[in-house]
Amino acid sequence: MPREELQPGIVHLGLGAFARAHTAVFTEDAMASSGDYEWAIIGVTQRSDTVARQLTPQDGLFTVAERGAGAAPPRVVSSIVEAIPGRDRPQDVVDRIAAASTRIVTLTITEKGYRFDPLTGGLHLSDDDVQADLAGRPPLTAVGQITRGLQQRARTGAGPVTILSCDNLPANGELTARLVHGFAAALPAAECDDLLAWIAANVAFPSTMVDRMVPATTDRDLAAVEHELGVRDEAAVVAEPFKQWVIEDTFAAGRPRWEDAGALFSADVAAWEAAKLRLLNASHSMLAYLGLAAGKEAISDAVAVEPFRTACRRMMLAEALPTITLPAELDGEEYCSQVLERFANPALGHTTAKVGSDGSQKIGLRLLPTIRGTLDAGREPRWAALAIAAWMHRVATTPPAGLNDPLAAELHAALPAARTAETVVPALLGFRPIFDPSLAQNEQFTHLLLHWYRTLENGPEGLGNEINHG
Repeated sequence: MPREELQPGIVHLGLGAFARAHTAVFTEDAMASSGDYEWAIIGVTQRSDTVARQLTPQDGLFTVAERGAGAAPPRVVSSIVEAIPGRDRPQDVVDRIAAASTRIVTLTITEKGYRFDPLTGGLHLSDDDVQADLAGRPPLTAVGQITRGLQQRARTGAGPVTILSCDNLPANGELTARLVHGFAAALPAAECDDLLAWIAANVAFPSTMVDRMVPATTDRDLAAVEHELGVRDEAAVVAEPFKQWVIEDTFAAGRPRWEDAGALFSADVAAWEAAKLRLLNASHSMLAYLGLAAGKEAISDAVAVEPFRTACRRMMLAEALPTITLPAELDGEEYCSQVLERFANPALGHTTAKVGSDGSQKIGLRLLPTIRGTLDAGREPRWAALAIAAWMHRVATTPPAGLNDPLAAELHAALPAARTAETVVPALLGFRPIFDPSLAQNEQFTHLLLHWYRTLENGPEGLGNEINHG
């Protein structure tokens, strides 16, 4: 691809390993296939400037090294033409979003980056950073950066733009729209009325489903890439060969031909989202917490424990699948088998600690819909309850500093000093940011949680026996 012809058309917020191994790859392949080079990416880091510091001396170039069966040779990706440390240069981020050349803003900021209130589904207006962004500082939150960028576009006549969430959230386009509208509505009346009208007329918020396993890059990975390429690449990422992107085709100002790169455009993204969240993501979380309870460092180690693999399979087949209306193109049982095989890839080194982080932001999206759907159908959510109990055990047995969760302090404040199944389960069920009263007061669900928590207290061997006799 002729790099000298690349022109930025996309601003990407959240320039982590996943974005580089997924969105940047799809975009490069789309530009190379179509010959339309006006979709290069300006990447913005959110919490840390590490990636910007790695990419800038390399002119945005980085390596994607696939690992596992069917892996392609390492490739150097060139679709990123600028990397901005967002916390250090927040006004530059707003200016890039507001530029007339920018036609799409993509996001991979993780669940907690959206600053939404799980109880209301709206913007967490009491969040300190949200408050500061609303007060007029150069914005540091992604929603603040987007909304201030849209406000600047409206003033300068920069034209329509699409905001494209690529995070594991149901109806992520609708959610992003709701949060942006919430930020705009919280501005003074002199600002918000015109801005809201401009957004309604000029901004699209499609939903997407993304899938590729991209673990954190290790020193060992960097050394392997250096050995393969003969040069040191501090920004290299590793990924599984599999990648998938399902997109709602609702764009305000054009888009790359991502379908030429293998993306699927669908009018029913919600069905793909539900399948991934309740099957793949839910199982990922389940294996992480079971693995942590058993001292397993990697997801591949956890899925190699036959009782854990059995529990995952049963949760997917017996509980999650009956609550989902699958896309016509997806075979449910085949997808579940594929998920477990992908988890078993030892080359990825996906750690249980990393996958198990931010549990307060994840379990409500990945596991609770299956539990509610199963209970509503008059069935027992035995295996999904095991995953929740394992998360509870992780919370109760890990000091707040080691929990790696934005609500770690609040979760521990809800816990009693004496921590047994009989005290921990009701305490965490009463934690309203995660569990609604109807679920917290469900006797069948509570009984299952108590049963599994007691089993976890007895150690991995007892847990394995209980699963096998399941």
